Amino acid sequence: MKITGARVIVCCPGRNFVTLKLETDQGLTGLGDASLNGRELAVASYLNDHVVPLLVGRDATRIEDTWQYLYRGAYWRRGPVTMSAIAAVDTALWDLKAKAAGMPLYQLLGGASRERVLVYAHANGRDIAETVDEVQRQAALGYRAIRAQSGVPGLNKVYGVATDGKHYEPATRGLPREEDWDTPRYLRHVPQLFDAVRSAIGWEHELLHDVHHRLTPIEAARLGKDLEPYRLFWMEDATPAENPEAFRLVRRHTTTPLAVGEIFNTVWDCKALIEEQLIDFIRTTVVHAGGLTHLRRIADLAALYQVRTGSHGATDLSPVCMGAALHFDLWVPNFGIQEHMPHNEATDAVFPHAYRFDAGFMHPGEAPGHGVEIDEALAAKYPYQRAYLPVNRLQRDGTLWDW
Repeated sequence: MKITGARVIVCCPGRNFVTLKLETDQGLTGLGDASLNGRELAVASYLNDHVVPLLVGRDATRIEDTWQYLYRGAYWRRGPVTMSAIAAVDTALWDLKAKAAGMPLYQLLGGASRERVLVYAHANGRDIAETVDEVQRQAALGYRAIRAQSGVPGLNKVYGVATDGKHYEPATRGLPREEDWDTPRYLRHVPQLFDAVRSAIGWEHELLHDVHHRLTPIEAARLGKDLEPYRLFWMEDATPAENPEAFRLVRRHTTTPLAVGEIFNTVWDCKALIEEQLIDFIRTTVVHAGGLTHLRRIADLAALYQVRTGSHGATDLSPVCMGAALHFDLWVPNFGIQEHMPHNEATDAVFPHAYRFDAGFMHPGEAPGHGVEIDEALAAKYPYQRAYLPVNRLQRDGTLWDW
């Protein structure tokens, strides 16, 4: 099966997505997600200008060889742009191979390790009362695991909290929005949030929280210790992970489970964190970690140290990535949980898919391949619109801070 064509499709049905479509001499097509929030056109250019010319004429069944060719052959390795582009090719090739075999992708990976995939919802509010209401609403929708985020008194905008009553969408049109931050306020507020949530919802639901890299190691350790009575499923991105020593300090002071990795690109980013068991969940994604081929290697390393997967799954990843991720989740032995933010109606129409949600769980479906396609005519009606993630500054003096 030879690749006869490769096209990059950029569209914005509410937010920007980059999709690679491969065509073959057998009439089969495969899709891969290459979306990189706020830097989408950089990946599109990398694909169009440097990768697509390498693909036409290649054997579509040689997935591993193609991955190595694009990774080692470029000389310039790693990084979010390179790895997102490689992931798009890799995901499209897995899609093609499963379609050629006439089976859903999870069967080609080795078959199901479970009947369904546990997912978690997002619940956010401008204050604690509003967040509690949203947690209860998500529970009523059937979610068994819920991430809770709340506005902090005295701060004008806090990550993970929508201002319009809709699903939280961090990227905004135009230039980056500036938000403020105050760590002492936040550290006082979050334990109060989870005390209220647990009092309202009890202990049958799993609760999660995303810190978004904003704390120093000792601050993260303090928060983890303060949250221990509320038995979180995980505390996510508690401190920047470039330095594994930071997680050693956090680990020494709290038993709250730690999750990290949505901005990681290769196994080298998380090797020390996994081998030293400094984290409990690795959150690397299909699209930003080089596709299924490389994500499997990360998961295999993690399995040796009882670290489970918990892949990022916000709406900055297209349904193509979600479909591939769910096939991976159904197969991977050391699965933990999958993030789930439902896409809007326009996105679902552009990317018809076989995956489905039911009572707190998801399943990728039984369609051959990863089960996600693209309506190119409809996608063309949603042209790219520049959007950026916000930046964060300390409230007290305006210092640029982690976001």
